[in-house]
Amino acid sequence: MVARAGRLAPRGVSRPCHRQRAPVRGRFAYDEQVSGDRELDVVVFGATGFAGRLVAGYLAGQAPGGVRVGLAGRSQRRLADVRAGLGAAASAWPLLAADSADPVSLAALARIARVVVSTVGPYRARGLALVRACAEAGTDYADLTGEVLFIRDSIDYCHDAAAGTGTRIVHCCGFDSVPSDLGVLLLYLAARADDAGDLQDTTLVVTALGGGVSGGTLASMMGQQDEVRASAQSRRVVADPYALSPDRAAEPDLGDERDLGWVRYDSDLRMWTGPFAMAGINTRVVRRSNALQGWAYGRRFRYREVTGFGVSPAAPALAGTVSAALKAAEAGLAFGPSRALLSRLLPAPGQGPGEKARRTGFFRIQIHTRTSAGARYLGTIQAQGDPGYAATSVMLGETALCLALDRDHLPGCAGVLTPATAMGATLAARLRSAGHTLAVRQITPLPPQAPTPCLPSLAQALRVRRGRRNETKKPR
Repeated sequence: MVARAGRLAPRGVSRPCHRQRAPVRGRFAYDEQVSGDRELDVVVFGATGFAGRLVAGYLAGQAPGGVRVGLAGRSQRRLADVRAGLGAAASAWPLLAADSADPVSLAALARIARVVVSTVGPYRARGLALVRACAEAGTDYADLTGEVLFIRDSIDYCHDAAAGTGTRIVHCCGFDSVPSDLGVLLLYLAARADDAGDLQDTTLVVTALGGGVSGGTLASMMGQQDEVRASAQSRRVVADPYALSPDRAAEPDLGDERDLGWVRYDSDLRMWTGPFAMAGINTRVVRRSNALQGWAYGRRFRYREVTGFGVSPAAPALAGTVSAALKAAEAGLAFGPSRALLSRLLPAPGQGPGEKARRTGFFRIQIHTRTSAGARYLGTIQAQGDPGYAATSVMLGETALCLALDRDHLPGCAGVLTPATAMGATLAARLRSAGHTLAVRQITPLPPQAPTPCLPSLAQALRVRRGRRNETKKPR
């Protein structure tokens, strides 16, 4: 077992991440030079699972001609079945046997690919060996985890190795946490371009959401719940708003930054709000992005995520109902007897929403921010398709292509990163080209600056003083 390192300071990142390069415009062509000495450009590990099949399908339909993709998993037969369903574009894709419990097979996998994307969870139980193999081999890595404890392990065990080999390890490349992370980055870039000061109070509001859940996602949630219930240390990590910080001691003290737990009327947003289920991971990823960029968003950057319910007379009751349902689901999955009952009703690992549900799902998100100069900006992030599966397969698929094909346009940093610090505006441009909306606009102008007073010259001042003396003299 590798000894646990201390919390790593930002100097562990090979180069500063705060310089965002200009994104590539339009569709993305394949460059023969990107492949270097690796046999494959992208490998999908876990291609026989529910999410893995969707990501493989996206790459089969959208990867430029000449991009070399491989499918990896435990069963060659099941991999062959997946490949057969992907059409002619994937007919020559190699099939690679690898097992999350076999470090030798994972090391071999990492050595032949430029980028490995993993959909094999729960990640805390099965994921760290592959992260380590990629960090040591200099192979970029991306996944769909939403597990705070796993990411903390990845930082502690693998950040230094990845930084040393120039590797980008990028967690949370799906609905959690790409919309949040890129959305805040785009707000920062807009405010910086306008010289509008640092970001301060920033709130993500989910305004509409439609989709299903898979058995793999539920298994990951229950795995983290079990660890939190069993370990006081795990509870402290998960509860810490800065759990993923590269340097916890250097983070500012901004008061209570706990995630919203119940219904609240937000006077600034002028709406009723309630908890958002993904806030626990997304907020920590966004705060890590700020710290990895030298707190570029600002030292007074306060970030939270909520679900918006509007201002209708029914809004408080609806917010209360949804909040109660979330708490009941969390409690039910944490309690043994109720978990056993729910397990018979909910999807098992490898199962998930049907094709129609994936196609008709959607999400719409707004991100509101106020800057230190008094300007307000609004970010809009939205897409058609089930957020956790249809939209997520686009996000992870484009992440894989971005890491493999767009290296010259990415921020110059390495280590255990985030979508914003690893790919930034370049990934945002790819997602726009894929049909997602990522937009930012200023919704109030900067407050007018007070005019600079005209300072009189010394001669003018003396004249004024002489004139005043003359006015006070009484006539003889």
